[in-house]
Amino acid sequence: MTFFKDLERGKDIENIVLEILKIKYPCSVIVDKFKGYDIWVPEKHYGIEVKYDPMSNETGNFLIEIEFNNKPSALITTSAHFWVIYDDFKFLFIEPMKIIQCIFLNKLQFAEFTGKGDDCAKKAFLIKKNLLYKYGKLIEKK
Repeated sequence: MTFFKDLERGKDIENIVLEILKIKYPCSVIVDKFKGYDIWVPEKHYGIEVKYDPMSNETGNFLIEIEFNNKPSALITTSAHFWVIYDDFKFLFIEPMKIIQCIFLNKLQFAEFTGKGDDCAKKAFLIKKNLLYKYGKLIEKK
């Protein structure tokens, strides 16, 4: 996939998550051009970051980035109260601190690599999906 196709797919996933949230929190809204998170939930006064990881279905791992181009990113810099990680089948709702807890309690080590389509190295944890599921709440795609 190209960057623009990935971006378009990511926006589609954000809209699906928004519709799920609007069932309980009807004022929820997508926040464009803001680095902190993708969706704002005024009723709860917090932001939600949406991550799409279809490759996890092949690898069995979620990729949780912590650094890109020698700069802190993603999990390290998030201001979101929740992350939603989607793999084409399930939505995992999880607090970033629960991801960090999973990393520390399970003594996970990060990997350093240059991703397909990237021009810089990144550092990321590859966390087994079934392990990370224990730290959040799963919603099956209907």
